[in-house]
Amino acid sequence: MSFFFRQVLGQPMEWVEIIKPPNSRSLPDVPTREEVQRLINSVYRLRYRVYFFALYSMGLRLGEGLALEIGDIDAAQKRVHVRQGKGGKDRYVPLPDATLQHLRRFWSSHRNPRLLFPNGCGNEASARTATSPMDRGGVQAAIKAARISCGIHKHLTVHSLRHAYATHLLELGVDLRSIQVVLGHQKPETTARYAHLTEVNRQQARDRIEDLVAGFALRWEEI
Repeated sequence: MSFFFRQVLGQPMEWVEIIKPPNSRSLPDVPTREEVQRLINSVYRLRYRVYFFALYSMGLRLGEGLALEIGDIDAAQKRVHVRQGKGGKDRYVPLPDATLQHLRRFWSSHRNPRLLFPNGCGNEASARTATSPMDRGGVQAAIKAARISCGIHKHLTVHSLRHAYATHLLELGVDLRSIQVVLGHQKPETTARYAHLTEVNRQQARDRIEDLVAGFALRWEEI
């Protein structure tokens, strides 16, 4: 356009200042702690049920949970090594005792030599030899079906479990900086949108994360 005015018409181009509308960002729907337990226990397949509990109890993204391997679990230090998260960055997240026990129990059902959530198509034998994790589409379909099944009308997705993790930790008094580190947010502003409540000493974070899943009764029989 500038070339046309200057070279063809032989006159300067008058620039008109364009007023951009302010950026708006709506907050996601966040389930309550009771709704999270009801949602997860409404999941039909056990493998998805354990997977969703792992996401919620450690604040993981969908892909981070699927990529978990046996070697990422550090039971001695009660932490999980999340590899190649968003932006290609690694991080460690606290591992609650309940999550460790559920992961051990679930792994013993398939004993895949590498993957925690192998793509076994519902068959233990195929899960044992699978070389790829569960399908993302199946995971997303499972959370949608569970939401409908338990009658929750909020717009919830797999990522809602991560939002719930951060929000519920804030409700338990964990400070924003600790939550930012666990979630792997580069900018504090990203974490700040969860700042609805209060802050406490950062050293209490691990105990509060244990409180997060205390009393969570995970269903183990197939529905």
